Amino acid sequence: MKSVIFIVLYTIALLVLFASVRCEKKDSISEGNLIVLTVATEETDGFRRFMRSAQHFNYTVKVLGKGEKWNGGGYMSPPGGGQKVRLLKAALEEVTEKDKVILFTDSYDVVFASGPRELLKKFQQARHKVVFSSETLIWPDRHLEDKHPYPKEGNRFLGSGGFMGYASNLKELVSSWTGKDNESDQLFYTRVYIDPEQRKALNITLDNKCRLFQNLNGALDEVVLKFEDGQVRARNVLYDTLPVMIHGNGPTKLQINYLGNYIPKLWTFETGCTVCSEDLRPLSGLKETEYPLMVIGIFIQQPTPFVSVFFERLLKLKYPKNRLKLFIFNQEPHHENQVVSFVKDHGMEYQAVKLIGPEEGVDAIESRNLGFAECREDSDCEYFFSVDIEVVLKNEDTLKILVELNKPLIAPMMIKPGKLWTNFWGALSADGYYARSEDYVDIVQGRRVGIWNVPYMSHVFLVKASVLRHQLSAADLFRSDTLDADMAFCRHARDQGVFMHVTNLHSFGRVLSTENYQMNHLHNDLWQIFENTVDWEERYIHENYTRIMKDKLLETPCPDVYWFPIFSEVACDHIVEEMENFGQWSGGGNKDQRIQGGYENVPTIDIHMNQINYEKEWHKFLVDYIAPITEKMYPGYYTKAQFDLAFIVRYKPDEQPFLRPHHDASTFTINIALNHAGTDYQGGGCRFLRYNCSIQAPRKGWTIMHPGRLTHYHEGLPTTGGVRYIAVSFIDP
Repeated sequence: MKSVIFIVLYTIALLVLFASVRCEKKDSISEGNLIVLTVATEETDGFRRFMRSAQHFNYTVKVLGKGEKWNGGGYMSPPGGGQKVRLLKAALEEVTEKDKVILFTDSYDVVFASGPRELLKKFQQARHKVVFSSETLIWPDRHLEDKHPYPKEGNRFLGSGGFMGYASNLKELVSSWTGKDNESDQLFYTRVYIDPEQRKALNITLDNKCRLFQNLNGALDEVVLKFEDGQVRARNVLYDTLPVMIHGNGPTKLQINYLGNYIPKLWTFETGCTVCSEDLRPLSGLKETEYPLMVIGIFIQQPTPFVSVFFERLLKLKYPKNRLKLFIFNQEPHHENQVVSFVKDHGMEYQAVKLIGPEEGVDAIESRNLGFAECREDSDCEYFFSVDIEVVLKNEDTLKILVELNKPLIAPMMIKPGKLWTNFWGALSADGYYARSEDYVDIVQGRRVGIWNVPYMSHVFLVKASVLRHQLSAADLFRSDTLDADMAFCRHARDQGVFMHVTNLHSFGRVLSTENYQMNHLHNDLWQIFENTVDWEERYIHENYTRIMKDKLLETPCPDVYWFPIFSEVACDHIVEEMENFGQWSGGGNKDQRIQGGYENVPTIDIHMNQINYEKEWHKFLVDYIAPITEKMYPGYYTKAQFDLAFIVRYKPDEQPFLRPHHDASTFTINIALNHAGTDYQGGGCRFLRYNCSIQAPRKGWTIMHPGRLTHYHEGLPTTGGVRYIAVSFIDP
């Protein structure tokens, strides 16, 4: 008997379950019955982002108001949006099927996070005919707060940026609209909602827990990115929901831009950047004459190291020079010779060069505006590339890469070595200054690679001329009473809805530090070993230095004497020129007040490093570049590279042609050849008497390293012609 009852009950349960499944399947809304409507009077970057997310999930979107003048106000202006209601009302009149479900949404600041199936399922689960998004903040009329019903849980107030419902209900909802385009759509819908009779008649509810719509205004702390199984969603941690649509309403445009870097599936940990190869403008295969014309704006606004190196790198950029025009603004007289020299030597290689020098009295901000105008007013100009003189463009393909990425406004990511500094900000603080985004460090350190929508960038960027002629057509984009020029420009771009992108898809270069730049020397860059170590090394250390041990470039011409490359030709020339410019060569006598005791046993005609205030820089050079070689070649010996004497020696046949045999007052000595034997001078060299071994043809930029006391008694061989220069250091005296 019990078994019979069990079978009957089991059968009934199966029938109920089957019936409910059939009922649910029968009653579910077909995706074909969904109509997505949005308003976009022009195709902004935000609109293109919205449409890309819609296409990703196969939504079909009908755009209202395209090409129409927008009269509905903006998020920074008084309440508006009535134009959207007018357009929706007209569009609904064309919908005749009662079973159609309409999704009406903003577009410029909205992204889809999931597809139609989930959207419709959650709409049905709301068990109402019309569902509006919800907000934690009431807007635009706070006096209506008390009239809003209290939900059991969740947000209390209506948001108009996203709602959906059956066509017949929405028709009735907007049927009473007679307002103007600049009147508030949200206020209109709010008044309908807070009226109990209309709310009941239209069967309206709010998406209180953000299952369908997530408005960010007032809810930033509730929303986090959720990465899972190659997908990216926004998760509301307060209600533990995954909204289908994310809306950066009100003052949350930067936050939707941040979320839009990932949603939907623009970047995941599994795939990396999924859209970086989309919408490109390939240049490969084009003739040089077919490359887009570009104006490069170069801005020199402060004393900066390695200016001549900047221009050397500019010449190496792989872009047809006959498709480049240069706009050079130099505010700094200190660099006038370098700029004029570059224009004189290479200006004819470019299509045109315009130079504004310090004598013209143009201020830094106006120069930026003039640079934009140079491109904006040239009908052939397609791009403006703005670059500050302190930018180190290491990637010779920078221009090509940025053009091919085809963004309205994009910057190559630049760093400062050893720091988290870059030329972009991932977020802004409430007062418009730097704030660190959650992903900033990962982007800077290359753990996340892609193209990123950011709120601020500086120092170097590429902007389309079409953007300068349209969204950024204002004559003065860089001036502000409260903000620096770069911040003012970025604010203008944000206000006009122009997305600023930064890319770290490639390594592009770095930005120099201009702090503590001395200008009281002939070659001031020599003093940059502390402030800009990498650039100093690239400029002054021999290109083969890193290959010394790996490729066995270190030679042993005499016992315990090592010979290896250390200085570049430029370094040698600059050191010699610096000393000759200083000019206070010693007389070569035994009396020498520069040294302790005032007596030199083996005098030379020389200038000490401390005479030109270079002893700290020279010590760092010895520690960083000489000590590592010493410790490898003299096993077990550790040096701190201390020295009492470091100096430049000059040999001339009619002055001091040679140096008599002697020991050095050092544990070991380095002797760097600063010019070419056979070209700059004849004769010369060094002879180690105990071993009867000579190095008679020193190589420019190479150093001889040998023990000082006891074993390596040596002499300087006669210089028979020209002038010979060497840099000598007695290390660990």
